[in-house]
Amino acid sequence: MKQALFIFGVLLLLISGLLFSEPHSKVACVAIVMALWWVFEVLPLGVTALIPVVAFPLLNIMSAKAVAPIYMSSILMVFIGGFLVAIAMQKWQLHRRIALKIITTFGNSPQRLILGFMLASAFLSMWVSNTATTVMMVAIALAVIKHCEDKIGVGIDSRLFASTLMLAIAHAASVGGIATLVGTPPNLAFTRIYEISFGQTVS
Repeated sequence: MKQALFIFGVLLLLISGLLFSEPHSKVACVAIVMALWWVFEVLPLGVTALIPVVAFPLLNIMSAKAVAPIYMSSILMVFIGGFLVAIAMQKWQLHRRIALKIITTFGNSPQRLILGFMLASAFLSMWVSNTATTVMMVAIALAVIKHCEDKIGVGIDSRLFASTLMLAIAHAASVGGIATLVGTPPNLAFTRIYEISFGQTVS
């Protein structure tokens, strides 16, 4: 299937270059090909993301000189910085230390545990992508849930605590993510769109 999608994508790009004269139609074809290849992982995601660098000049949409700088914008550098911080935190278990410190500070009752997890998730997602924060915090939460089930057994109370804790982490990470530019990718996307549309930067 991947081979068929690859051939279909290449043919679609070639046909769009021959049939369409307007750049908008060609860009739409490139977007369709990228979406298909991205969803079905026809090529590695990094390679798929670089398709415009090759396709736009070949289809006379934009010159390579105009396309290439877009891939090195200040917004993307902030993205990369956020990813590097996330990798460093995971490498040295900093997220675990922060989370456990907050949790131990708030005590071990269910309500306090959930509050502690929410504060830890919100704080971490201010500096790391909220998706990455959720993944990191869920690993810690699963250990806490397992400990609770070993103590009180598996029942309605433990299931309610587990589901509440998971939802609390997800929502807290989303709330913390809107606090900073690196907290969630849509913040950076908004900044770039705002800058292009109005010529003003968001600090």
